[in-house]
Amino acid sequence: MKEVLVYLVNSLVDEPAAAKLSTSEDGNIVRFKLSVAPSDRGKIIGKEGRVVKSIRTLLQVEAAKSNKKVFLDII
Repeated sequence: MKEVLVYLVNSLVDEPAAAKLSTSEDGNIVRFKLSVAPSDRGKIIGKEGRVVKSIRTLLQVEAAKSNKKVFLDII
């Protein structure tokens, strides 16, 4: 799941070195906190949040395979 998120983020941003991802797990809940360069925030969020919504959907599909819930926070 983390590998999918890293691949998607690195594909979208101009400065992949500035992208930082932290993960916390609590039982069957996985929470990702993503930090990107200020100039790349718009690329991750997308117009009206469409890109981040699509990323969250892909993560939820991946998490459902292992009966987990996933949350993505952009900080």
